[in-house]
Amino acid sequence: MEAFWVLIKYIILGLLQGFTEPIPISSSGHLVIVRELFGIGIDGLSFEIMVNFGSLIAVLVIYRKDIYRLVENGIRYITTRANDAKSDFQFVMFLILATIPTGIIGLLFEDFIERQLGGRVVVVGVALLITGAALWIIRNLRGNKGEGSITVLDAIIVGLAQSVALVPGISRSGATIVAAMLVGMKTETALRFSFLLYIPVSLGITMLSAGDLIGGDSELSAVAIPSILAFAAAIIATYYSLRWFMNVMARGNLKYFAYYCFAVGVLVILFL
Repeated sequence: MEAFWVLIKYIILGLLQGFTEPIPISSSGHLVIVRELFGIGIDGLSFEIMVNFGSLIAVLVIYRKDIYRLVENGIRYITTRANDAKSDFQFVMFLILATIPTGIIGLLFEDFIERQLGGRVVVVGVALLITGAALWIIRNLRGNKGEGSITVLDAIIVGLAQSVALVPGISRSGATIVAAMLVGMKTETALRFSFLLYIPVSLGITMLSAGDLIGGDSELSAVAIPSILAFAAAIIATYYSLRWFMNVMARGNLKYFAYYCFAVGVLVILFL
């Protein structure tokens, strides 16, 4: 019976992580809430690394055509200076530039944030209210900047916004999309920039933490099957959640996520 419960727990958390990762309600915050409400939690970094990698795979699948085009045209511009490839080359450079603030701030302050704020449910509640307010502010914005109109400053601002998501309860996708739309990006451009920016960050986390998966977590082998199922659950949940969120963004219905963040944030502060 205990083995069955472990299996169910891993699948539930994999689905939760996968579903909440793409949408602007904070996957890390929801994991803290679920742990507080139901006592469902998994110690160690290995689980988080695996489900994060599952979400990354789903994003890579959805944006595979964009990635292929950007890589192909980026290389073509470097080798031939073709004018029709310049915009894609610049877009890649802006993604790299936006990744730098997250990497620097993460290396400098991640341990401090984890010690002071990690696992504290009241922090999640306040952060969800902040996320909701940010989403409410941009709910009616319709920018005019396409991929070819992004500037260096735009990329830095979005990268700094992504760094704020180190705080549990601040949504990574929400922070980057809000920042992108505030600097004037079109909805579609903001969405694409946000999730293509997720790729190097997630890949970096996975690579830096690979030791925990290879040999650092002595308990991983004991839960190999539950971990694999959680990994698969995260891929599936992220894929369908992101597809759904893309449709929501196209219809301009971000206000509903703001309502959700307000409601959950208030309930968490009052009752947890």
